[in-house]
Amino acid sequence: MLVANHVSWIDIFAINAVLPVRFVAKSEVRSWPLLGWLSERVGTVFIRRARRHDTGRVNTLVREGLAAGDVFAVFPEGTTTDGSAVLPFHASLLAPALEARAAIQPIAIRYERPDGSRCTEAAYDGERSLWDSLVAITGEDVTHVHLWFLEPIQVIDRQRRHIASEAREAIVATLSIAPRCTRTETAADLPVAAR
Repeated sequence: MLVANHVSWIDIFAINAVLPVRFVAKSEVRSWPLLGWLSERVGTVFIRRARRHDTGRVNTLVREGLAAGDVFAVFPEGTTTDGSAVLPFHASLLAPALEARAAIQPIAIRYERPDGSRCTEAAYDGERSLWDSLVAITGEDVTHVHLWFLEPIQVIDRQRRHIASEAREAIVATLSIAPRCTRTETAADLPVAAR
């Protein structure tokens, strides 16, 4: 199972260009013109996020796929960012990998301009519509996408929360991004800038 940070709807095409995989995506993607149809054709499993118990159905489908030899990719942040931070990972989507005893392979994704700066135009976050995202992306002369396939994480006799944390930390370290505050951190845990 591949786990990656999530910046854009382009992420699925970038990963599929390197390695054909199946994805878990929010059900709204299925209704997107052309992109939804393409996603379904490559075997994407759509999750209805508004229904909390839909995770069980999706996990069963993913576990069965992994057991049959399919490779799945998930975005455990649960949403996209502009690429400047990696949100905490939701461990529930990693459960099928543990049940199937499949290794977890973290992937770090970064979009850059030719000068090496982060390309926020590639991001599909905030209030940006799919159309706005498409216009921003196509307005760039060149956008480079970098995918780092990191060291696989073994899952045997491990808890999914620890695996999710380890995968996230590996991605953050690769992207050299300061991790965003999680619910377990307090103000006293955060670095203080020199005055």
